Amino acid sequence: MRITNENIFQTYSRYPVTLVRGKGTKVWDERGKEYLDFLSGIAVCNLGHCHPAVVRAAQAQMKKLIHVSNFFYTEPQAELARLLTGNSFADQVFFCNSGAEANESALKLARKFSLQQGNQNRYEVITMHYSFHGRTFATLSATAQKKFHAGFEPLLPGFRYVPFNDAGALKKAVNKNTCAVLLEPIQGEGGVNCPDDDYLKKVRKVCDEHGLLLIFDEVQVGMGRTGKLFAYQHYGVEPDIMTLAKALAGGLPAGAMLAKKHVAESFSPGSHASTFGGNPVCMAAGVAVMEILLHGTVLENCRSMGTYFMQGLESLKQRYPSIIKVVRGKGLIIGMELNIEGKEIVSTCLKQGIIINCTLDKILRFLPPLIVKKQEIDRCLKMLESIFAKL
Repeated sequence: MRITNENIFQTYSRYPVTLVRGKGTKVWDERGKEYLDFLSGIAVCNLGHCHPAVVRAAQAQMKKLIHVSNFFYTEPQAELARLLTGNSFADQVFFCNSGAEANESALKLARKFSLQQGNQNRYEVITMHYSFHGRTFATLSATAQKKFHAGFEPLLPGFRYVPFNDAGALKKAVNKNTCAVLLEPIQGEGGVNCPDDDYLKKVRKVCDEHGLLLIFDEVQVGMGRTGKLFAYQHYGVEPDIMTLAKALAGGLPAGAMLAKKHVAESFSPGSHASTFGGNPVCMAAGVAVMEILLHGTVLENCRSMGTYFMQGLESLKQRYPSIIKVVRGKGLIIGMELNIEGKEIVSTCLKQGIIINCTLDKILRFLPPLIVKKQEIDRCLKMLESIFAKL
Protein backbone atom coordinates (compact mmCIF):
# COMPACT_ATOMS: atom_id res chain seq x y z
CA MET A 1 0.00 0.00 0.00
CA ARG A 2 2.82 2.39 0.91
CA ILE A 3 4.57 1.84 -2.42
CA THR A 4 1.30 2.42 -4.28
CA ASN A 5 0.54 5.60 -2.37
CA GLU A 6 4.02 6.97 -2.96
CA ASN A 7 4.31 6.12 -6.65
CA ILE A 8 0.83 6.13 -8.19
CA PHE A 9 -1.51 9.06 -8.79
CA GLN A 10 -4.07 9.30 -5.99
CA THR A 11 -7.12 9.12 -8.25
CA TYR A 12 -8.85 6.31 -6.36
CA SER A 13 -10.17 5.97 -2.82
CA ARG A 14 -8.83 2.46 -2.38
CA TYR A 15 -10.02 -0.05 0.20
CA PRO A 16 -7.19 -0.90 2.66
CA VAL A 17 -6.75 -4.34 1.12
CA THR A 18 -4.16 -5.79 -1.27
CA LEU A 19 -5.70 -8.52 -3.39
CA VAL A 20 -3.42 -11.21 -4.79
CA ARG A 21 -5.64 -14.01 -6.07
CA GLY A 22 -9.15 -14.66 -7.36
CA LYS A 23 -11.24 -17.68 -8.31
CA GLY A 24 -14.93 -17.77 -9.13
CA THR A 25 -16.89 -15.48 -6.81
CA LYS A 26 -14.01 -15.05 -4.35
CA VAL A 27 -10.75 -13.13 -3.99
CA TRP A 28 -7.98 -13.35 -1.40
CA ASP A 29 -5.64 -10.74 0.09
CA GLU A 30 -1.92 -11.07 0.81
CA ARG A 31 -2.66 -12.42 4.31
CA GLY A 32 -4.87 -15.17 2.92
CA LYS A 33 -8.19 -13.62 3.99
CA GLU A 34 -11.08 -14.59 1.74
CA TYR A 35 -13.64 -12.13 0.37
CA LEU A 36 -16.90 -12.81 -1.43
CA ASP A 37 -16.85 -10.39 -4.37
CA PHE A 38 -20.26 -8.83 -4.96
CA LEU A 39 -18.74 -6.04 -7.09
CA SER A 40 -17.06 -8.18 -9.77
CA GLY A 41 -14.41 -5.57 -10.50
CA ILE A 42 -17.30 -3.13 -11.20
CA ALA A 43 -19.26 -5.53 -13.43
CA VAL A 44 -16.18 -6.83 -15.25
CA CYS A 45 -15.81 -10.38 -13.94
CA ASN A 46 -19.29 -11.54 -14.97
CA LEU A 47 -18.07 -15.13 -15.23
CA GLY A 48 -16.17 -14.87 -11.97
CA HIS A 49 -12.47 -14.41 -11.43
CA CYS A 50 -10.06 -16.33 -13.66
CA HIS A 51 -12.69 -18.43 -15.41
CA PRO A 52 -10.79 -21.51 -16.69
CA ALA A 53 -12.06 -21.21 -20.27
CA VAL A 54 -11.07 -17.54 -20.46
CA VAL A 55 -7.64 -18.28 -18.98
CA ARG A 56 -7.05 -21.15 -21.43
CA ALA A 57 -8.07 -19.02 -24.40
CA ALA A 58 -5.80 -16.13 -23.40
CA GLN A 59 -2.85 -18.42 -22.63
CA ALA A 60 -3.19 -20.28 -25.93
CA GLN A 61 -3.35 -17.04 -27.89
CA MET A 62 -0.34 -15.56 -26.09
CA LYS A 63 1.75 -18.48 -27.33
CA LYS A 64 0.77 -17.71 -30.93
CA LEU A 65 0.39 -13.94 -31.37
CA ILE A 66 0.14 -11.21 -28.74
CA HIS A 67 -0.12 -8.12 -30.91
CA VAL A 68 -0.05 -6.86 -34.47
CA SER A 69 -1.43 -3.65 -35.87
CA ASN A 70 -4.88 -3.35 -37.36
CA PHE A 71 -3.24 -3.14 -40.77
CA PHE A 72 -3.60 -6.93 -40.68
CA TYR A 73 -6.46 -9.39 -40.24
CA THR A 74 -6.52 -11.64 -37.16
CA GLU A 75 -8.70 -14.65 -36.48
CA PRO A 76 -9.77 -13.89 -32.86
CA GLN A 77 -10.96 -10.41 -33.83
CA ALA A 78 -12.99 -11.74 -36.75
CA GLU A 79 -14.54 -14.50 -34.63
CA LEU A 80 -15.57 -12.20 -31.78
CA ALA A 81 -17.06 -9.72 -34.25
CA ARG A 82 -19.04 -12.55 -35.87
CA LEU A 83 -20.41 -13.68 -32.51
CA LEU A 84 -21.40 -10.15 -31.53
CA THR A 85 -23.15 -9.24 -34.77
CA GLY A 86 -24.74 -12.67 -35.05
CA ASN A 87 -26.40 -12.26 -31.66
CA SER A 88 -27.40 -8.60 -31.72
CA PHE A 89 -29.07 -5.95 -33.88
CA ALA A 90 -25.70 -4.87 -35.28
CA ASP A 91 -23.96 -5.54 -38.57
CA GLN A 92 -20.43 -4.32 -37.83
CA VAL A 93 -18.10 -3.78 -34.86
CA PHE A 94 -15.27 -1.39 -34.02
CA PHE A 95 -12.94 -2.69 -31.30
CA CYS A 96 -11.15 -0.54 -28.74
CA ASN A 97 -9.94 -0.92 -25.14
CA SER A 98 -12.52 0.54 -22.75
CA GLY A 99 -16.02 1.84 -22.27
CA ALA A 100 -14.95 5.45 -22.56
CA GLU A 101 -13.25 4.72 -25.88
CA ALA A 102 -16.31 2.86 -27.13
CA ASN A 103 -18.55 5.80 -26.25
CA GLU A 104 -16.07 8.25 -27.76
CA SER A 105 -16.22 6.22 -30.96
CA ALA A 106 -20.02 6.25 -30.91
CA LEU A 107 -20.15 10.03 -30.51
CA LYS A 108 -17.73 10.53 -33.40
CA LEU A 109 -19.70 8.14 -35.57
CA ALA A 110 -22.98 9.94 -34.80
CA ARG A 111 -21.53 13.28 -35.88
CA LYS A 112 -19.92 11.81 -38.98
CA PHE A 113 -23.12 10.04 -40.00
CA SER A 114 -25.17 13.20 -39.55
CA LEU A 115 -22.71 15.23 -41.61
CA GLN A 116 -22.76 12.68 -44.40
CA GLN A 117 -26.55 12.87 -44.46
CA GLY A 118 -26.13 16.52 -45.40
CA ASN A 119 -26.86 17.93 -41.94
CA GLN A 120 -23.88 20.20 -41.29
CA ASN A 121 -25.32 21.83 -38.18
CA ARG A 122 -26.63 18.66 -36.54
CA TYR A 123 -23.98 17.74 -33.98
CA GLU A 124 -25.68 17.84 -30.56
CA VAL A 125 -26.30 14.71 -28.51
CA ILE A 126 -28.93 14.47 -25.79
CA THR A 127 -28.00 12.45 -22.70
CA MET A 128 -29.69 11.77 -19.37
CA HIS A 129 -29.32 13.17 -15.87
CA TYR A 130 -27.30 10.81 -13.64
CA SER A 131 -25.73 9.16 -16.67
CA PHE A 132 -22.13 8.01 -16.78
CA HIS A 133 -20.32 7.53 -20.08
CA GLY A 134 -16.60 7.89 -19.30
CA ARG A 135 -13.75 10.24 -18.41
CA THR A 136 -12.42 11.47 -21.76
CA PHE A 137 -13.48 15.03 -22.56
CA ALA A 138 -16.27 13.97 -24.90
CA THR A 139 -17.62 11.23 -22.63
CA LEU A 140 -17.21 13.43 -19.57
CA SER A 141 -19.22 16.11 -21.34
CA ALA A 142 -21.85 13.50 -22.17
CA THR A 143 -22.02 12.45 -18.51
CA ALA A 144 -24.77 14.48 -16.85
CA GLN A 145 -23.39 14.52 -13.32
CA LYS A 146 -21.83 17.78 -12.12
CA LYS A 147 -19.52 16.09 -9.62
CA PHE A 148 -17.53 14.57 -12.50
CA HIS A 149 -17.33 17.94 -14.31
CA ALA A 150 -15.82 19.89 -11.41
CA GLY A 151 -12.37 21.20 -12.23
CA PHE A 152 -12.48 20.30 -15.91
CA GLU A 153 -14.64 23.06 -17.38
CA PRO A 154 -15.20 24.27 -20.00
CA LEU A 155 -16.65 21.03 -21.23
CA LEU A 156 -16.91 20.03 -24.87
CA PRO A 157 -19.92 21.77 -26.45
CA GLY A 158 -22.68 19.80 -28.11
CA PHE A 159 -24.47 18.03 -25.25
CA ARG A 160 -27.88 18.61 -23.72
CA TYR A 161 -29.22 16.86 -20.63
CA VAL A 162 -32.76 15.70 -19.81
CA PRO A 163 -34.23 13.54 -17.02
CA PHE A 164 -33.97 9.78 -17.44
CA ASN A 165 -37.28 7.93 -17.94
CA ASP A 166 -39.07 11.06 -19.18
CA ALA A 167 -39.86 10.76 -22.90
CA GLY A 168 -41.76 14.05 -22.86
CA ALA A 169 -38.71 15.96 -21.68
CA LEU A 170 -36.63 14.29 -24.37
CA LYS A 171 -39.07 15.26 -27.09
CA LYS A 172 -39.04 18.91 -25.96
CA ALA A 173 -35.23 18.98 -25.93
CA VAL A 174 -34.85 17.94 -29.58
CA ASN A 175 -33.96 20.84 -31.86
CA LYS A 176 -32.53 21.49 -35.33
CA ASN A 177 -29.00 20.76 -34.05
CA THR A 178 -29.74 17.35 -32.48
CA CYS A 179 -28.15 14.33 -34.17
CA ALA A 180 -28.43 11.56 -31.56
CA VAL A 181 -29.68 10.37 -28.19
CA LEU A 182 -27.26 8.51 -25.90
CA LEU A 183 -28.42 6.63 -22.81
CA GLU A 184 -27.81 3.60 -20.63
CA PRO A 185 -30.82 1.25 -20.78
CA ILE A 186 -30.31 0.87 -17.02
CA GLN A 187 -28.19 3.51 -15.32
CA GLY A 188 -25.37 2.01 -13.27
CA GLU A 189 -23.23 4.71 -11.66
CA GLY A 190 -26.32 6.90 -11.45
CA GLY A 191 -27.94 4.60 -8.92
CA VAL A 192 -29.21 1.50 -10.77
CA ASN A 193 -32.13 3.38 -12.32
CA CYS A 194 -34.43 1.14 -14.36
CA PRO A 195 -36.73 2.51 -17.08
CA ASP A 196 -40.47 2.05 -17.28
CA ASP A 197 -41.39 -0.84 -19.58
CA ASP A 198 -42.33 1.47 -22.46
CA TYR A 199 -39.74 4.23 -22.00
CA LEU A 200 -37.14 2.95 -24.45
CA LYS A 201 -39.85 2.39 -27.08
CA LYS A 202 -40.89 6.01 -26.64
CA VAL A 203 -37.27 7.12 -27.01
CA ARG A 204 -36.97 5.06 -30.19
CA LYS A 205 -40.12 6.71 -31.53
CA VAL A 206 -38.76 10.21 -30.83
CA CYS A 207 -35.54 9.32 -32.64
CA ASP A 208 -37.41 7.90 -35.62
CA GLU A 209 -39.71 10.92 -35.87
CA HIS A 210 -36.76 13.35 -35.94
CA GLY A 211 -34.23 11.25 -37.85
CA LEU A 212 -31.91 10.85 -34.85
CA LEU A 213 -29.52 8.02 -34.07
CA LEU A 214 -30.23 6.06 -30.88
CA ILE A 215 -27.12 4.99 -28.96
CA PHE A 216 -27.28 2.53 -26.06
CA ASP A 217 -24.37 2.53 -23.61
CA GLU A 218 -24.31 -1.09 -22.41
CA VAL A 219 -20.81 -0.93 -20.97
CA GLN A 220 -22.06 -1.95 -17.52
CA VAL A 221 -25.34 -3.73 -18.29
CA GLY A 222 -24.31 -5.69 -21.38
CA MET A 223 -22.72 -9.16 -21.59
CA GLY A 224 -25.37 -10.91 -19.56
CA ARG A 225 -25.54 -8.66 -16.51
CA THR A 226 -29.33 -8.25 -16.69
CA GLY A 227 -30.13 -11.89 -17.50
CA LYS A 228 -30.14 -11.40 -21.27
CA LEU A 229 -27.06 -11.02 -23.43
CA PHE A 230 -27.83 -7.31 -23.85
CA ALA A 231 -30.13 -5.17 -21.72
CA TYR A 232 -32.01 -3.68 -24.69
CA GLN A 233 -33.38 -7.16 -25.42
CA HIS A 234 -35.71 -6.85 -22.40
CA TYR A 235 -37.54 -3.88 -23.88
CA GLY A 236 -38.46 -4.78 -27.45
CA VAL A 237 -36.42 -2.01 -29.04
CA GLU A 238 -33.17 -1.83 -31.00
CA PRO A 239 -30.61 0.99 -31.06
CA ASP A 240 -28.62 2.13 -34.07
CA ILE A 241 -25.34 2.02 -32.12
CA MET A 242 -24.37 0.15 -28.93
CA THR A 243 -21.24 0.27 -26.80
CA LEU A 244 -19.71 -2.54 -24.75
CA ALA A 245 -16.66 -3.02 -22.54
CA LYS A 246 -16.19 -4.18 -18.90
CA ALA A 247 -17.21 -7.87 -19.06
CA LEU A 248 -16.54 -8.27 -22.80
CA ALA A 249 -13.21 -10.09 -22.38
CA GLY A 250 -13.66 -11.64 -18.94
CA GLY A 251 -11.30 -9.25 -17.16
CA LEU A 252 -8.92 -8.26 -19.95
CA PRO A 253 -9.28 -4.73 -21.37
CA ALA A 254 -11.60 -4.66 -24.36
CA GLY A 255 -14.29 -2.35 -25.66
CA ALA A 256 -16.54 -2.43 -28.69
CA MET A 257 -18.87 -0.16 -30.61
CA LEU A 258 -21.53 -1.99 -32.61
CA ALA A 259 -23.67 -0.39 -35.31
CA LYS A 260 -26.07 -1.08 -38.15
CA LYS A 261 -24.34 -1.19 -41.51
CA HIS A 262 -25.79 2.01 -42.98
CA VAL A 263 -24.45 3.89 -39.95
CA ALA A 264 -21.12 2.06 -39.73
CA GLU A 265 -20.39 2.96 -43.37
CA SER A 266 -19.85 6.58 -42.28
CA PHE A 267 -16.44 5.49 -40.96
CA SER A 268 -13.89 4.83 -43.69
CA PRO A 269 -10.15 4.04 -43.47
CA GLY A 270 -8.52 6.81 -41.42
CA SER A 271 -11.78 7.99 -39.80
CA HIS A 272 -11.03 6.38 -36.46
CA ALA A 273 -8.50 3.96 -35.00
CA SER A 274 -7.10 2.28 -31.90
CA THR A 275 -3.61 0.82 -31.68
CA PHE A 276 -4.51 -1.88 -29.16
CA GLY A 277 -8.16 -2.20 -30.17
CA GLY A 278 -8.96 -5.78 -31.16
CA ASN A 279 -5.79 -7.13 -29.53
CA PRO A 280 -5.61 -10.88 -30.31
CA VAL A 281 -5.30 -11.98 -26.67
CA CYS A 282 -8.26 -9.89 -25.50
CA MET A 283 -10.30 -11.00 -28.51
CA ALA A 284 -9.58 -14.68 -27.81
CA ALA A 285 -10.76 -14.15 -24.23
CA GLY A 286 -13.85 -12.39 -25.57
CA VAL A 287 -14.68 -15.34 -27.81
CA ALA A 288 -14.51 -17.64 -24.78
CA VAL A 289 -16.82 -15.29 -22.83
CA MET A 290 -19.37 -15.19 -25.65
CA GLU A 291 -19.36 -18.96 -26.11
CA ILE A 292 -20.05 -19.48 -22.40
CA LEU A 293 -22.85 -16.90 -22.33
CA LEU A 294 -24.46 -18.28 -25.47
CA HIS A 295 -24.20 -21.99 -24.76
CA GLY A 296 -24.01 -22.36 -20.98
CA THR A 297 -26.44 -21.79 -18.12
CA VAL A 298 -24.99 -18.48 -16.96
CA LEU A 299 -27.82 -16.28 -18.23
CA GLU A 300 -30.44 -18.57 -16.69
CA ASN A 301 -28.55 -18.49 -13.38
CA CYS A 302 -28.37 -14.70 -13.56
CA ARG A 303 -32.13 -14.43 -13.95
CA SER A 304 -32.99 -16.89 -11.19
CA MET A 305 -30.38 -15.63 -8.73
CA GLY A 306 -31.32 -12.04 -9.52
CA THR A 307 -34.94 -12.77 -8.61
CA TYR A 308 -33.85 -14.58 -5.46
CA PHE A 309 -31.53 -11.75 -4.40
CA MET A 310 -34.15 -9.08 -5.09
CA GLN A 311 -36.71 -10.98 -2.99
CA GLY A 312 -34.24 -11.19 -0.11
CA LEU A 313 -33.45 -7.49 -0.29
CA GLU A 314 -37.15 -6.61 -0.48
CA SER A 315 -37.68 -8.70 2.64
CA LEU A 316 -35.02 -6.64 4.40
CA LYS A 317 -36.78 -3.49 3.23
CA GLN A 318 -40.00 -4.67 4.86
CA ARG A 319 -38.19 -5.28 8.14
CA TYR A 320 -36.13 -2.07 8.11
CA PRO A 321 -38.26 0.59 6.35
CA SER A 322 -36.60 3.42 8.27
CA ILE A 323 -33.22 2.46 6.78
CA ILE A 324 -34.09 1.12 3.32
CA LYS A 325 -35.96 3.38 0.93
CA VAL A 326 -36.25 1.21 -2.21
CA VAL A 327 -34.73 -1.79 -3.96
CA ARG A 328 -34.43 -1.83 -7.76
CA GLY A 329 -32.60 -3.68 -10.49
CA LYS A 330 -32.73 -6.34 -13.16
CA GLY A 331 -30.84 -9.60 -13.23
CA LEU A 332 -27.71 -9.13 -11.14
CA ILE A 333 -27.36 -5.36 -11.24
CA ILE A 334 -29.22 -4.32 -8.10
CA GLY A 335 -29.38 -1.07 -6.13
CA MET A 336 -30.64 -0.59 -2.58
CA GLU A 337 -31.33 3.06 -1.87
CA LEU A 338 -30.97 3.95 1.80
CA ASN A 339 -32.24 6.76 3.97
CA ILE A 340 -28.75 7.02 5.45
CA GLU A 341 -25.25 7.16 3.96
CA GLY A 342 -23.87 3.79 2.91
CA LYS A 343 -20.12 4.26 3.23
CA GLU A 344 -19.84 2.69 6.67
CA ILE A 345 -22.01 -0.25 5.61
CA VAL A 346 -19.62 -0.95 2.72
CA SER A 347 -16.70 -0.75 5.15
CA THR A 348 -18.35 -3.11 7.63
CA CYS A 349 -19.11 -5.63 4.89
CA LEU A 350 -15.49 -5.50 3.73
CA LYS A 351 -14.21 -6.18 7.25
CA GLN A 352 -16.51 -9.19 7.41
CA GLY A 353 -15.41 -10.52 4.05
CA ILE A 354 -17.92 -9.28 1.48
CA ILE A 355 -17.16 -6.67 -1.20
CA ILE A 356 -20.02 -4.36 -2.19
CA ASN A 357 -20.16 -0.79 -3.41
CA CYS A 358 -21.97 2.48 -2.71
CA THR A 359 -22.81 5.05 -5.35
CA LEU A 360 -24.32 8.53 -4.93
CA ASP A 361 -23.62 8.26 -1.17
CA LYS A 362 -26.80 6.36 -0.31
CA ILE A 363 -27.23 3.58 -2.88
CA LEU A 364 -25.69 0.20 -2.16
CA ARG A 365 -24.87 -1.47 -5.47
CA PHE A 366 -24.65 -5.24 -5.86
CA LEU A 367 -22.90 -6.68 -8.92
CA PRO A 368 -22.03 -10.30 -8.06
CA PRO A 369 -20.62 -12.62 -10.72
CA LEU A 370 -23.37 -14.19 -12.81
CA ILE A 371 -22.31 -17.62 -11.50
CA VAL A 372 -23.23 -16.71 -7.90
CA LYS A 373 -25.01 -19.35 -5.81
CA LYS A 374 -27.92 -19.13 -3.37
CA GLN A 375 -25.76 -19.81 -0.33
CA GLU A 376 -23.49 -16.91 -1.29
CA ILE A 377 -26.46 -14.58 -1.66
CA ASP A 378 -27.78 -15.84 1.69
CA ARG A 379 -24.44 -14.97 3.28
CA CYS A 380 -24.67 -11.42 1.96
CA LEU A 381 -28.29 -11.03 3.08
CA LYS A 382 -27.47 -12.35 6.54
CA MET A 383 -24.61 -9.90 6.91
CA LEU A 384 -26.74 -6.97 5.78
CA GLU A 385 -29.46 -7.93 8.22
CA SER A 386 -26.98 -8.03 11.10
CA ILE A 387 -25.75 -4.55 10.14
CA PHE A 388 -29.26 -3.10 9.81
CA ALA A 389 -30.33 -4.67 13.12
CA LYS A 390 -27.52 -2.84 14.92
CA LEU A 391 -28.41 0.42 13.23
